[in-house]
Parts: sequence; C-alpha cells; structure tokens
Amino acid sequence: MSPALIWLLAGVVLVGAEAVSGELFLLMLGGGALAAAGGAALGLGFVGAAVVFAAVSVALLLAVRPIVRRRLEAGMAPLETHHGTMVGRDAEVVHRVDGETGRVRIAGELWSARSKDGHEVIEEGAVATVLEVSGAVALVTGRGELPGTGA
Repeated sequence: MSPALIWLLAGVVLVGAEAVSGELFLLMLGGGALAAAGGAALGLGFVGAAVVFAAVSVALLLAVRPIVRRRLEAGMAPLETHHGTMVGRDAEVVHRVDGETGRVRIAGELWSARSKDGHEVIEEGAVATVLEVSGAVALVTGRGELPGTGA
C-alpha cells in the first residue's frame, strides 16, 4: 500500500471519528493527514509527509480550531435547564414546608421543598415562590420575594 493511500485512509478515519467527539480536534488532525496524503502523492517520502502532517495539524489546531469553535458556540443559544425554568414560579404548598421538609406543586409537578432561609414555615394550601432549585428540592418562600432580590 502506498504512503499516500495510508495517509488518505488515516485522514478519512480521523475526520469520521470527529462525528463522535465533536471537539474539532480529530477534524484538524484529519486535515493534517489529508495534507500529508497530498504531499506523499507528490513524491514526498514518509518523513516529508510526516512533517507536512505535523505542520498542518499544528497550524489547524492553533489557528483554525479556535475560530471555528467560537463561531459554532456563538450560533448556539444557551441551554436553559428544566430547573432554571422553575425559578420565580408560584408553587402551591401541598404539605407544610419548613427548613427541613415539605412538598409543593409547581406547574402540575410535585417537588420536595424547603424554605430558602431554613426558618420560615409555609402552611399547606399557601402559595410560595420558587427562589432556587437545588438538585431535586425547590427552595421557596412565602413572603412574596422575587428571585435574586432577597427582599
């Protein structure tokens, strides 16, 4: 098998493997391997093709990859998690909420809850406001506080 074909196959494998990683690292190495395949096809020996591979790969990693990543990340909207959508919502107290335990219904879903300050007690049937979600526990207040204000 000729060196050009080996470099070509390596380049195709690296570019294909990029679909799994998504970090653009293997894509840049694949570009270097494809450049080395071109160099080998033009008559460079193995050492010459390896130098082309190294030079092109490093250039792509240092110059092209950061630009491409910034453009891709700029085009993506930030992901809002389910927990993030709960902050600021009203929560119906289903079982008394205090600093230790409690249950609330938020948008039809039952959540474990406790008071944000750890001392407030909110009785069953009251409406509380979700200030924060910590894991699977909604931290709430019954004082009408708005998230982030502490008032």
